[in-house]
Amino acid sequence: MDTLIAKIESAKPFFDRVSRNKYLKSIRDGFMSAMPVILFSSIFLLIAFVPNIFGFYWPKDVENAIMKPYNYSMGILALLVAGSTAKNLTDNMNRELPVNLQINNISTFMAGIVGTLVMAVDPIKNGLAIEYMGSKGLLTGFLVAFLVCNIYRYCVKRNITIHMPSEVPPNISQTFADIIPFAFSILLLAGFDLIFRKVVGMSFAAGVIAFFKPIFLAADGYLGLALVYGSISLFWFVGIHGPSIVEPAVSAIYYMNIAANLDLFRAGGHATNILTPGVQQFVCTMGGTGATLVVTLMFAFMARSKELKAVGRASAIPVLFGVNEPILFGAPLILNPVFFIPFVLAPIMNVWLFKIFVDVLGMNSFMYILPWTTPAPIGIVLGCGLGLLCVIYVLCALLLDFLIYYPFFRVYDGLKVQEEDEASDVQNEEEALEVNNEVVDQKRILVLCAGGGTSGLLAHALDEGAKEKGIKLTTAAGAYGAHYDMLKNFDLVILAPQGANNLEDLKKDTDRLHIKCTACQSKQYIGLTRDPQKALEFVFSILNDDGGNV
Repeated sequence: MDTLIAKIESAKPFFDRVSRNKYLKSIRDGFMSAMPVILFSSIFLLIAFVPNIFGFYWPKDVENAIMKPYNYSMGILALLVAGSTAKNLTDNMNRELPVNLQINNISTFMAGIVGTLVMAVDPIKNGLAIEYMGSKGLLTGFLVAFLVCNIYRYCVKRNITIHMPSEVPPNISQTFADIIPFAFSILLLAGFDLIFRKVVGMSFAAGVIAFFKPIFLAADGYLGLALVYGSISLFWFVGIHGPSIVEPAVSAIYYMNIAANLDLFRAGGHATNILTPGVQQFVCTMGGTGATLVVTLMFAFMARSKELKAVGRASAIPVLFGVNEPILFGAPLILNPVFFIPFVLAPIMNVWLFKIFVDVLGMNSFMYILPWTTPAPIGIVLGCGLGLLCVIYVLCALLLDFLIYYPFFRVYDGLKVQEEDEASDVQNEEEALEVNNEVVDQKRILVLCAGGGTSGLLAHALDEGAKEKGIKLTTAAGAYGAHYDMLKNFDLVILAPQGANNLEDLKKDTDRLHIKCTACQSKQYIGLTRDPQKALEFVFSILNDDGGNV
């Protein structure tokens, strides 16, 4: 087992590079930017159609009124994500360009939207067909964003632009500077669209879906599901944020499938598509990657080891709300040979069991999108439409996870008890670092993680530590990828362990702004979140270091 883990871990540098790929990151960050729209629109779906389960149907005019915010938000998701993906890819490209040759991310944002309209939307009498403005147009939106940004970079690097006299204000000059790359992008896409429609007989967006349809069907099968969700757990086990690698490849399938499920349900059919955001957030990661909800409960209430009992009780509430790091790094489960098999196996078995409930027993798959911090059992029941089978599935999945993890938990608990029995009574206390209030006072600290949940733990600890010391410290938590425009407002940026591999890119951003950044690793981070004073000492040590970034 140790040999196998060592081989997997040896590939970590390669997968770190993959997770930092600017195209994959731009897709992930583009979705992150659009998430408020997605969650907002889902509220209206719940209001409009959940009552149907209980036999209540809104009058058609009322239903149309309720669905209007959904249709004008989720209904144009492809356009919004094309723009946000182009904007985030532009920001990534700007890191590699001189400060005096930067691409205008607002211009690429608009070009991404217009380009997607050109490639995906058909004109109809007195309007535009909306079929490919929503989730069906996502793949086209990604490709358009990539093309647009590369055209802009080509033009900017070669100074292909309209030059204005120096007396013209910069904002006016920028407007003219963007005309050529914008025009080149849209005209190229429009020409390609004309040729594609003439040759293939359909829009590019329809053609992309037709091309990838066999892959989508394969991904929704047992083998495909095992590959998708087993990979996420495998990457996380060696300390790589798995969703950063896997989710950009399947995100378009997620949102097409959940829209298709809702359409099937509304038509009186059976919502059968498995690959959806809810399966990732609540089924595969019931509590967090590795399906760790039952692990925290076993640690908290069944462990003989004092350390594991403490870790379980401290982790139970965060893990219930999908914040998994306290158990991943506190136990630890990451790179722990004892838990390798259940950590990878439990998510796969959860998804397979879910598919059996959908395909064999007739349970509806996910039709609604909920915040990822919704407790998994509630997320499953609500997201799949409040059926009795949903409740039965949750109970069966929890039992299944318990059975998978229990033997390995018993082994690890025994090892920890033995360690504690053999431990010396002499404890070496670390000497506390004297915090100079003047160094920390009035400083602004930003903590970043992948989704904005884990970062809140350290931000809260820092806030508590500052209050105890009477220090005025401003703290904020955010998600890496949605942070770019926030950096200028902070003095120090801290990356949580799941985002530590982004330190190199973050440093390029913070160097330009002359602020500091650092990254925490594994247990260090968990220790800081539990000890406000240590968290404050950590921040002081970075701010007091004249060497710059760490």
